[in-house]
Amino acid sequence: MRAAFLLVLYILIVIALTPFVLVCLITGIREPLIVAGKLVMAVSRPILGIKVEVKGLDLLDREKAYIFMANHESFLDGPLLFYLIPRLPRVILKKSIFRIPVLGQGMKHVGFVPVDRKGVKGGKVSIDLASRLIKERGYSFLIFPEGTRTLDGRIQAFRRGGFFLALAGVTPIVPVSINGTFELMPKGSFKTRKGRVSVLFHQPIALAGYGRGNLDGLMAKVKAAIESGLDKPGSVEPGREASPSGEVPQGGIHD
Repeated sequence: MRAAFLLVLYILIVIALTPFVLVCLITGIREPLIVAGKLVMAVSRPILGIKVEVKGLDLLDREKAYIFMANHESFLDGPLLFYLIPRLPRVILKKSIFRIPVLGQGMKHVGFVPVDRKGVKGGKVSIDLASRLIKERGYSFLIFPEGTRTLDGRIQAFRRGGFFLALAGVTPIVPVSINGTFELMPKGSFKTRKGRVSVLFHQPIALAGYGRGNLDGLMAKVKAAIESGLDKPGSVEPGREASPSGEVPQGGIHD
């Protein structure tokens, strides 16, 4: 019931903000629009009855761009991290979401990046665009390297796309451990439960010494950091990390 109410509320907010979005599109203003998006996400927690404990934000330099990589337990993860991460993170989303009238144009305007998941070429185009936004505008990006939400609460094998983005943008990776959202809203459920969630931001991992030749080592280091902060650190199918080089980062707020 709470999730359905929140969805209706989001739709009404989007409709109410349509004139503001149009003004931002016409004038080229970006930051107020994404700040408004963060404020919209802020209403989720009290409505859903979620209490959040956050640690590790003091480890971040708020003037730097980062690639935030988190485990993916629930649909709640994206909105929660989008609100918590400093400096207004961007995400890479499937292309179809950008077809939503007004909202899609607004997301593209503020630097969200569409990806065509049907082929390797589409992923490369998205990574190239996102890396340019990192270098030219100093944007941070939120990535869920598992690519989709877990079905059993355990962390899954990582895909390589987000790591290619970090290397292309020469951007440190911040591992993030999320505990509790799986119990509140597991994949396949449209209902949410009240409860507590903990989010732990780990020490940023610099890319010095890493490249495509030893990407597996970087992936393992990030995954180990995330697992170190999980209540259920078990992984599935560890051999699947060697994904095709054309894998693209999936996830974000809608996945």
